[in-house]
Amino acid sequence: MSLGSLVTFDKLDAAAQQLIREGLQARTFSYSPYSKFAVGSALRCADGSIRTGCNVENASFSASICAERCALTKAISEGQQDFHSISVVANSIDGRLTTPCGVCRQMLCEFGDFPVYVTDPGMKDVLVTTTHELLPYAFRKGSKNNFISDNAS
Repeated sequence: MSLGSLVTFDKLDAAAQQLIREGLQARTFSYSPYSKFAVGSALRCADGSIRTGCNVENASFSASICAERCALTKAISEGQQDFHSISVVANSIDGRLTTPCGVCRQMLCEFGDFPVYVTDPGMKDVLVTTTHELLPYAFRKGSKNNFISDNAS
């Protein structure tokens, strides 16, 4: 099972580089007074437009929203439902890039399989993966795999 590939930023095409730069810019708007962990995201819609998002924390942690879901819900609330790619920019932890959380992975998979670019603010290395690689057995609409058969062994 593939989990994507690690490439240098300069090896990406101009559209992917732009998406990452927009995610980096969105990160500057993060409201993260509790964790101090700022995340930015940029979502390219099928029509070429880009919606950005940042994480927004709340004292009641369950009320917080991740950058990826912020960008996604912004796009949906503005009439978009077909997506081309998404970038996620967050600090690395112990030298590892920070990938979307499980809830974000599930939300993204709802709208198809498309490229995901994950990097940190230095933008040197980029994990290039897809929504389905990040969550290969996602609960998806219309999937027969959503239900367990009585005959399952």
